[in-house]
Amino acid sequence: MFTNITHRLKRSANLKTLICIVIIATALFVRIDFVNSVEHHIPHDSLNYDIMVRQLLEKGVYAYKSEEPNAQVSPGYPLFMAGAYLLADYKNHDPYPLIRYIQIGFSMVTLWLVYLTGRRLGGQWTGIIAAAIMAVYPPFVWANGAILTETLAAMLFMLYVYLQLRVFEKETTLSAILAGGVLGLLVLTRPEFLILIVPVYAFYWLWRKRSVHVVKLAAISCLGIFIVLSPWIVRNMVTMHQFILASTQVNPFAAGTYPNKDYADKMVETKGKTQMEVAKERLKVGFTEHTWTFVKWYTIGKTRYIYGRMFFGAGHAPLYPVIPLGTLFHRMILVGGFISTITLLRRWRQPAVLLVVLVVAISITRLAFVPEFRYNFTAMPLFIILTSLLATMALDYLLGRRSNKEQLPVGEEL
Repeated sequence: MFTNITHRLKRSANLKTLICIVIIATALFVRIDFVNSVEHHIPHDSLNYDIMVRQLLEKGVYAYKSEEPNAQVSPGYPLFMAGAYLLADYKNHDPYPLIRYIQIGFSMVTLWLVYLTGRRLGGQWTGIIAAAIMAVYPPFVWANGAILTETLAAMLFMLYVYLQLRVFEKETTLSAILAGGVLGLLVLTRPEFLILIVPVYAFYWLWRKRSVHVVKLAAISCLGIFIVLSPWIVRNMVTMHQFILASTQVNPFAAGTYPNKDYADKMVETKGKTQMEVAKERLKVGFTEHTWTFVKWYTIGKTRYIYGRMFFGAGHAPLYPVIPLGTLFHRMILVGGFISTITLLRRWRQPAVLLVVLVVAISITRLAFVPEFRYNFTAMPLFIILTSLLATMALDYLLGRRSNKEQLPVGEEL
């Protein structure tokens, strides 16, 4: 009998290993095939990055859309690009192909982190399902061709999520400072993620109710963030004579004040005013004189826009479909994630609720800016894991393996 049980376990382990190999091979194939088989479009953001990086390498001036030093964009992605340009010998060769192949590597690391996170929260089948979805979800293929921050940011974000779960497990100085350091790298790539430290530790305090210990861990994580950000802060103080934590770019915030992206609405006079002055005046006038329009835009309107469709990368031709009915697949992931969220919140004192906290925090933060489909990109790995938790629960229910059908699966011990 013992031999039979051992044999079954070994067969199950071999099957899971085989499935993982197939998923990884499939993911790698479609990403490489996409990069090699289409013509990639270069949007204006990528062109501006190219000008910026060449200016940095040739003149030593870090500036976005200017020849004078500035902090319009944080340095994470431009510095990555600069390194790739040097490796590619950019004066003699096009550096974009190398960047795309490196980004494929980022994408595969993200897939592995999604698997590990899913496995930790819901068991190995949850990790496998999450990895399988991640492998063929079209935006995670298309984004590898875009010379934009998405692939690097998604990898750093999932690494932060995984390490933050380790903080909840280990509650050590090392785990907290590592998580903070990775969050610092993420902020250098996408500044809006800085706010995440607040809801993460607010959730942890509500869960554990140990104020002194939670504050200690939060302070250590903040130290990790500051250590990583400090060279950039010092550069800005020396060069710009200002304390700039992340970036000074105002355009996404200002553009977000135009309901339904109607940039010709003439609501306020713009002549002789800075973007920030125009944005503040538009918010004041909008919420007082056009209250319902602005309330709707800053809640349902932007949320619907951001999550309504997939991010299609920077553009490519011909269309690389990856899978049929991609938009339906995207919406099924969102619905699955929403149902999983409702189920988790019924018993919220558990690590998986961190994903819900992060999705809510990211979504609320996005409402401050102009909505774009690409803004759902970094949130989708969390939705995929949440959907996979629900799928595992459904499988357990169908196979009759659980007596409590309303509880999502519990993964490896934290």
